[in-house]
Amino acid sequence: MTLHLFSWNVNGLRAVLRKGALQQFLKDYSPDILCLQEIKCKPDQLTPLELAELEKDYQIFWHPAARPGYSGTAILLNKNLSAKKIENNFDYLDEGRVLTLDFGNFYLVNVYTPNSKPDLSRLNLRHDDWDPKFKNLLKELEKDKPVITCGDFNAAHKEIDLARPATNHHNAGFTDEEREGITNLLNTGFLDTFREIHGDEQRYTWWSHWGKARENNVGWRIDYFFISNTLKPSLKDAEIYEQVQGSDHCPISIVMELN
Repeated sequence: MTLHLFSWNVNGLRAVLRKGALQQFLKDYSPDILCLQEIKCKPDQLTPLELAELEKDYQIFWHPAARPGYSGTAILLNKNLSAKKIENNFDYLDEGRVLTLDFGNFYLVNVYTPNSKPDLSRLNLRHDDWDPKFKNLLKELEKDKPVITCGDFNAAHKEIDLARPATNHHNAGFTDEEREGITNLLNTGFLDTFREIHGDEQRYTWWSHWGKARENNVGWRIDYFFISNTLKPSLKDAEIYEQVQGSDHCPISIVMELN
């Protein structure tokens, strides 16, 4: 079975629907699975028409934040597929940051990692608490079956993953502590799918709103698909869709050939 999985931080689901960007994306790419981050809403905040448009072809799994207009994750699953939502006790401050589905032969973990904030006020929380707990969650799941995890990890891993590394070493998203979290994940046996397919190609998934960053491609690669090492033979492609508008992030995807 060939699966085309996408991930996209939409920076507000209602906003991207109002722009028509998500509807156009679904029409253009017909994802089997679409993981969304930073949805900033609950299902009942969508209009009946918006909800009907999404539910026409997809089953939707929701994990909104308790706080209105903040954080939250969702997964759109093509109705030809089936999966079960897993309650994994990783609610994390009721911010709706982790959503896990069991597909029978693998787990899919959709994640919206906390931002360390410009003043780095959440850096210790992330480094000392979030990153170790999230890695342990994945490793516990992996004891049962392989894991695919994707989403906004809010960190560029290496200097090649952002346009201007020299001026960002002490800024949120490129501190040593945040980068260490990704290194630790890779050291436990997870693979960065984009690097597996594209090597040292320099491409980005997020651009600041300031200074025409997207127009000038001054970006960061902070959105990822990581997979268990045992799934490496199943990985057929990985892609970034810089041309897709609607959010300050762009979608990413992988193609997996699974039994």
